[in-house]
Amino acid sequence: MELSATQIGLLALAFLGASFVRGYSGFGFSALLIASAGLIADPRPFIAVSILCEMSMTLVQARGLRPLIDWRRVGLMLAGAALALPFSVALLSHLGLDRARVAISGVILLFGLILLSGWTLHRPIGPAGQAGVGFVSGLCNGAAVGGLPVASFLAAQPIAAPVFRATIVAYLTLLDLISLPWFAGAGLLDRQTFAIWALSLPIIAFGIWAGSRHFLAASPQGFRRMAIGLLIVLSLMGLLRSLA
Repeated sequence: MELSATQIGLLALAFLGASFVRGYSGFGFSALLIASAGLIADPRPFIAVSILCEMSMTLVQARGLRPLIDWRRVGLMLAGAALALPFSVALLSHLGLDRARVAISGVILLFGLILLSGWTLHRPIGPAGQAGVGFVSGLCNGAAVGGLPVASFLAAQPIAAPVFRATIVAYLTLLDLISLPWFAGAGLLDRQTFAIWALSLPIIAFGIWAGSRHFLAASPQGFRRMAIGLLIVLSLMGLLRSLA
């Protein structure tokens, strides 16, 4: 990628900020990174990078989560996502830069508003509904933000917090694994992807460590709301830049 020193510095800050949010509140790395990258450069090369970073961070979190995972829910959502992934990756790879920015920013804005609203469901979603959530997640994961719809729907249901966290970590890890071959086939995963990922590892390691140290006075819940608000602002800026 032909980037200026300023762009490289801003992207490094985007990696650092997104990983800090992930370390402090447990969510939002890919969405924040892609939304920020879209304001600085073409966001598409960073989609596969963000997935590799998410998988690296999950390896650190995986210990002790297995007994809490709702595997039936994970399987149903993955079945739906597997149907949607080929279409979402192919569509994104053929979109022009501005249209890609609009699509990515629009998805982040929509689900950021849903998360911020505190929307709830009056009854749990059945098997067909879980597969439908996975389908929507697969459509969004062409832009590496497949976690946002899942977080929105799981947060709207009466699910214990430890089960919620373990289930979404397991689902997103498996979703990323089945997404990578599609990104490779679409030309979005190459040596450059692995080079950027390798260079980002020290940055995200420091960001996660700093975030997990809870340096901020805000509670994790309050910080999560601030992070969602930041997502909304970034997505609006991305939309305005593309439309302008």
